[in-house]
Amino acid sequence: MSLAEGRFGLGGKYGLRAVRGLFLMSSVLVVPFLGGCGSSGFHPLYGSALINGDAVNERLAAIDVAPIPGRVGQRIRNELIFQTTGGGTPKPPQYRLDIAIRESVTSMLVAVDGNAGSQIYGVDATYSLVRLSDKKVVAHGSSYGRASFDRVSSVFANVEARQDAENRAAETVGEELRTRLLAVLASNQA
Repeated sequence: MSLAEGRFGLGGKYGLRAVRGLFLMSSVLVVPFLGGCGSSGFHPLYGSALINGDAVNERLAAIDVAPIPGRVGQRIRNELIFQTTGGGTPKPPQYRLDIAIRESVTSMLVAVDGNAGSQIYGVDATYSLVRLSDKKVVAHGSSYGRASFDRVSSVFANVEARQDAENRAAETVGEELRTRLLAVLASNQA
């Protein structure tokens, strides 16, 4: 008994042919629709596609990320600078990215004595992308990152666990903001 016969209850010599025919027919129907994706407005975010004569990575490298106060703000800024320039030198700025963050810690698994066994660190970021040529805000929105960490009796371990959670949340926000910036710059609205 083949997998198709056992899984779909198709027995006999015509059952397997029916499954193969169904697969072939569905692939023949889907392929023409996929071929039209390029002409219908779908564009690759990460490819070398040109947007108004510029490659996406060059447009990302032309974003000046404004300083963000605090340790987590600096981590988000560093993550975005690395994500937009790829570790290379930035281009002359055409855009400025302003980000404001709000941090929070939520206690979980609170014991009777009031000590939390676990906490969730959260960072909420609001951003606006400003085109420097005319000072117009071309994009704005918000992003967030959450990371949990355990609390133990060692003060040093608690500090390190919280900093690790802050770093993970900052990385999440940085990656999401890069994706949003790619989407904005890939459109002709920027």
